[in-house]
Amino acid sequence: MVIWDELELHSVKEKQKLLFRTSRNAFKTLRKLFQINTAAVIMVRLTMDLIAKSSSHMKNRKNCSLPQYLKKLTHLNFSNKNIDDIDDLSMCRNLTVLYLYDNQITQICNLSFAANLTHLYLQNNQITHIENLSCLQSLSKLFLGGNSITVVEGLEQLKELRELHIESQRLPPGEKLIFDPCTILALSGSLSVLNINNNNIDEIHDLAVLNNLTHLYAADNQLQDMQELELVFSQWPQLNRMDLRGNPVCHKPKYRDRLITICRKLEDLDGKEINELSRQFLINWKASKEAKRKALSERIMTREITYPLSADFHLGPQHPSAQNRAGFLGKRKPLEFGRPSIKMRSGPVWTDCIGVSMSRREKIPASAPLATELQESSRI
Repeated sequence: MVIWDELELHSVKEKQKLLFRTSRNAFKTLRKLFQINTAAVIMVRLTMDLIAKSSSHMKNRKNCSLPQYLKKLTHLNFSNKNIDDIDDLSMCRNLTVLYLYDNQITQICNLSFAANLTHLYLQNNQITHIENLSCLQSLSKLFLGGNSITVVEGLEQLKELRELHIESQRLPPGEKLIFDPCTILALSGSLSVLNINNNNIDEIHDLAVLNNLTHLYAADNQLQDMQELELVFSQWPQLNRMDLRGNPVCHKPKYRDRLITICRKLEDLDGKEINELSRQFLINWKASKEAKRKALSERIMTREITYPLSADFHLGPQHPSAQNRAGFLGKRKPLEFGRPSIKMRSGPVWTDCIGVSMSRREKIPASAPLATELQESSRI
């Protein structure tokens, strides 16, 4: 009896410990969630004071005054800081790289001071329009992936832009990323890397003018017209790397072979390296196929020109050209006196004046135009 009571007491203590442990874990989880939600509500404005108070910048300042330090500053990293707005940072005039990804920025603004800026990272924000970037004359890399942009525009003045990353936009249902023709034309002289992954794009003919493109990332879209792709890619002679995985066109027959023969400098397609020996084999095979097709076409054209009369004899009596003015053979009017006829027989075969073998048993009257041709040829 005593042993049983001890066992019950032991089980009760275990249950209490388990309940306490569970409650404590639940409390910790709730506290973390509360902290996350609280941090998400508090938005931050990027200002000079925020830069000055940053621990990393305070260490680098040493004995330098704030204005002097800001003038020397070339790299600024305020990623994942809940920033929703950019204040006047005109004192950072020598800034070349600015990291502002993973924030809550809704509008690109107050960057006109950064004439020396070459790299701008704005991924995963709340941006809806590409604007206020015309003063960034030295910008070479622009990262805008993971925003809510629907139109690629406002980049006409960026003559030095080499890379544009605008993948995975949060688009409304059923919409796709659109390219402004004026912007694309302005970028045609400089742009070499374009990332448009996962944007519901179903055509790229507007991008054909980007003849300096070396890298194209267009995976997880809706591209399906193989002929359009061949036409566009044939105008990109420098294309070196391309990713089209996740598009319907990837399932078309000879998809990979056709793109390899069109893009002569392509080294990597859909993450797979292209063997130069395989490329040369495909190019030679395509050239041989086109040569055979051309030769066949020439032979057909030559035959039609050289033997215009023989076609009527080989068509047979059931062909529409074997009819005369009275209707089908067997329902025609008697031929007029003196009209020539072709005699055929089942025995020995004889040849008429133009080399066509006939039999004497059957007589197939010739039509008036054909008879005239036969008479003229017999005179010759």
